[in-house]
Amino acid sequence: MKKFNGEDVSTISPTLGFNIKTLEHRGFKLNIWDVGGQKSLRSYWRNYFESTDGLVWVVDSADKLRLEDCRRELSALLLEEALALDDIKTHHWCIIGCSAMTGENLLTGVDWLLDDIAAQIFTAD
Repeated sequence: MKKFNGEDVSTISPTLGFNIKTLEHRGFKLNIWDVGGQKSLRSYWRNYFESTDGLVWVVDSADKLRLEDCRRELSALLLEEALALDDIKTHHWCIIGCSAMTGENLLTGVDWLLDDIAAQIFTAD
């Protein structure tokens, strides 16, 4: 979020608690909730699902010790009843490797998400 917003990224650290930002990109207003991944916060994640159009799951690939934990938590999140993934067949997903430090592929990921959300919203009956 910092790099996308043009902020200094020399001191990137995990989100403690949550941060809320409103950004504009391609004429879209993005209300972004950056929610921390600490174990003490995970039970609150479900509070953010309602009225959410997109989800970005961030994994620090340099933190090899937490990769398995990230995999396990994402699997549990996808089973969350509030997402109703068994009933909804229109959900799309995409994995895009990117860098918070260099900005590589950040816009690619944001653009993919915006295109997908816009297609869902503007073609809905």
